[in-house]
Amino acid sequence: MKTIFKNIKQLVQVREETLKPLKGSEMKELPVIDNAWLLVEDGKIADFGKMQDLPSFEGIAEVDASGKFLLPGWIDSHTHLVYAGNREQEFIDRINGLTYEEITEKGGGILNSAKKLQETSEDDLYLQSAKRLEEVMKMGTTAIEIKSGYGLTTEAELKMLRVIKKLKDNYDLPIKATFLGAHAIPPEYKNDRDGYLDLLINEMMPKIAEEKLAEFVDIFCEKGYFSVEDTHRVLEAGQKYGLKPKIHVNQFNSIGGIKTAVAHNALSVDHLEVMEPDDLDVLEDSETMPVALPSCSLFLGIPYTPARDIIEAGLPLALATDYNPGSTPNGNMNLVISLACIKMKMNPEEAINAATINAAYAMDILDTHGSITKGKAANLILTDEIPSYGFMPYSFGANHINSVYINGKKI
Repeated sequence: MKTIFKNIKQLVQVREETLKPLKGSEMKELPVIDNAWLLVEDGKIADFGKMQDLPSFEGIAEVDASGKFLLPGWIDSHTHLVYAGNREQEFIDRINGLTYEEITEKGGGILNSAKKLQETSEDDLYLQSAKRLEEVMKMGTTAIEIKSGYGLTTEAELKMLRVIKKLKDNYDLPIKATFLGAHAIPPEYKNDRDGYLDLLINEMMPKIAEEKLAEFVDIFCEKGYFSVEDTHRVLEAGQKYGLKPKIHVNQFNSIGGIKTAVAHNALSVDHLEVMEPDDLDVLEDSETMPVALPSCSLFLGIPYTPARDIIEAGLPLALATDYNPGSTPNGNMNLVISLACIKMKMNPEEAINAATINAAYAMDILDTHGSITKGKAANLILTDEIPSYGFMPYSFGANHINSVYINGKKI
């Protein structure tokens, strides 16, 4: 099947090739073609160019994109989209003055979500998660990573990962699964951290590997959760089972997690609200992608990732939602891009690069997604008639997406 988009006001993120992520000043470069056309064939980008050079095509579907922008779909490399119920009461508790840590101490937070998930059937969990997935797809997300971590028992962690696998089977967009059993210590292991880590490594990981349920391994490296030593142990074990590391780090404290991640050649380090000069130095010659989650900062009222420090240090940066029931009950990448511009002082070009090319790297799909490149998947966003691509983050909270295409098919 072939489709041609004609009269595109501006074709955005046009690259001949994308072999590596964009770093430092490269992130300000966003190649475009004005008054363009783009041909989709068999779900992939087949060709594109200026309207004045449009070849003759007959008998194929046409989309008139007059006044509209066409760009790669958003890639969300960090989510917890599979969860049960919600944590609305904790939202109210925070308004009434309780901190994130205080809510956790009284049985809220991750442990609250774990209890709900353990009590929810796999079928019900799938239906809740599929609804959320369809919502974010309509908002322009065309590739997504999803973590476990709200199970905290072997049975419940496997249930989450099987739901993610079922989503992969039933939806056409790229979905990557991350094993995040080391999200919190369950109550029954409160005084036996090593015992819980033994359970993760010796019981959960072999079953996950046997059923091929995950691509990545993750751990919440933070005071009150898991230490640097725990992180070494989990990442090393995960790699033995073919799980590439992606870790939560530097959300509230800098405790050496970034150095640990780089030592294990982690694909990404995510959160980074608290960054020290040493953290930037460690990342400098690594292949590890820093990932910022600004809607988490908005919701919790915590500092934003220092994007300018990261970019001006010559490093890359990706953006993701952190969609989860406790700290970011929102999977809207458009809001994330707006927050990156408004609160993190990224310009629109940097934010779009962070949500496409660099986000594709953070999901390990850069060779097939994230840019307008011949041969890549036709996962696309067609905007409304707007004055510029910068209008999208400028008019925060508004939806300027006309339609979303995955593998060339309008959803």
